[in-house]
Amino acid sequence: MSDEEYFRSCVAKERRLAQLLGHEVEEYADSAGTLWENRTPMPRWTRDWHACGALLAEYRLSIAFTCPPGEAEGEAIAAGPVLVRVADHPDRERALMFAIVKAVVHLLEHGECHRMPLHRRHRADPAPPHC
Repeated sequence: MSDEEYFRSCVAKERRLAQLLGHEVEEYADSAGTLWENRTPMPRWTRDWHACGALLAEYRLSIAFTCPPGEAEGEAIAAGPVLVRVADHPDRERALMFAIVKAVVHLLEHGECHRMPLHRRHRADPAPPHC
């Protein structure tokens, strides 16, 4: 995968997460790679530790570095319910951020964390999260 393809895959994962969190996002040609909601830039979850770390803490993901099943070599990162191969990313750090975002997307898509506080549609709901 080229650098540009990898970059676009990161932005696509961020777009999906933003949508699942209830945001209506746009991307403008003059600011490629930045997603916007109204005039506010969205977090770059797959590319910024500050944004990614908030997801890790909010969704209480467990992280483990492991060998992919059925492979003698290689490294993978298990983040919550997902497994991401490190070799598919520029480095271990990028793989970890991608794994965290992918895990949160998975949890939200499968309804496992639909009431977590970061989920915009439920911010005003006084009920505690149950994930």
